[in-house]
Amino acid sequence: MNRHHYVAIMAGGIGSRFWPKSRTSYPKQFLDILNSGKTLIQWTFERFTKFIPEENIYIVTSEEYVDIVKEQLPNINPACIVAEPSRKNTAPCVAYISYKIAQKDPEASLIVAPSDHLILDTDTFEKVALQALDFASHLKAFVTLGIKPTYPNTGYGYIQHETMPVADNIYKVKTFTEKPNLEIAKTFLASGDFLWNAGIFIWQVKSIINAFEKYQPEMNELFAVEKDKFNTPAEKEAIERIYPQCTNVSIDIAIMEKADNVYLIPASFGWSDLGTWNSAYDNLEKDYLGNAVAGDNVMIVDATKCMISAPDEKLVLLQGLDDMIVVDTKDVLLICKKDKEQDIKEYVAEVKRNKGEKHL
Repeated sequence: MNRHHYVAIMAGGIGSRFWPKSRTSYPKQFLDILNSGKTLIQWTFERFTKFIPEENIYIVTSEEYVDIVKEQLPNINPACIVAEPSRKNTAPCVAYISYKIAQKDPEASLIVAPSDHLILDTDTFEKVALQALDFASHLKAFVTLGIKPTYPNTGYGYIQHETMPVADNIYKVKTFTEKPNLEIAKTFLASGDFLWNAGIFIWQVKSIINAFEKYQPEMNELFAVEKDKFNTPAEKEAIERIYPQCTNVSIDIAIMEKADNVYLIPASFGWSDLGTWNSAYDNLEKDYLGNAVAGDNVMIVDATKCMISAPDEKLVLLQGLDDMIVVDTKDVLLICKKDKEQDIKEYVAEVKRNKGEKHL
């Protein structure tokens, strides 16, 4: 293992499209969504320990989740749990962890990855990640991983790349596109040069700090002024001064869409962002009628192609439903058509307006 290789696992989101199972107080990265015996963050951490030194794996999360991280990853050094005082999207998160690691190891190369993605073929993922780390350090480039699309998904961002590789299976990025509508997603798929954006980025910390200086000078200045306090007892107070002044912006928009040295590796390693109940449905075993069940006490009568999640101790009997999402928790029951899953975020906002925050 290379001692200059680091990982930042982003674990601060609230996973609202997995409501009502995912709650603000206990979001989806800390849940065993697939009834596998491990939570999503446990799977992610374990995946990286195979090729990154364990002491170089950082978890960037919200202050309110630090204790959950310690509970779910009991062997992690508490110093590797990085707490954000507020949610400001991914650009401030990346700036923070990059400056923090740069103070410790100026030669560091960093993988930034979400905590809640599913990757089934971990051997291929390791191979691609190491190739990306090598390329990023030799060319001072930014590398992202693109997933070969299997259908016109409207819930993912897309990355377009040049047709000719610059190295073995590595392509220059042309454009980033936010979640498209169905018609545009279909044209992306037909063109053959658009891939799903997996939200996994690889670079040297000094390269990304240079990019913040160039493309986000105001945000960069906030971190640069305080950098000597990182990895010291003064870090927490410094970050509490910095974060309220940071723009709420994603790393894609802040840096990736502006930089001219972004490259992409197309990959297939059994990836799903597990962002919705349909993605959980796709990755769970189905019965002979196409129902995916997470829960020990679910009975089904004449129901087909449903996604059902219920507490193990609760008896749930379903009859006559087709293509539905049924999620039961101790205080909320959600019954929703599968093709309306992208609207769950809106339903959560409606619940907040009408019923307050106690069910969120």
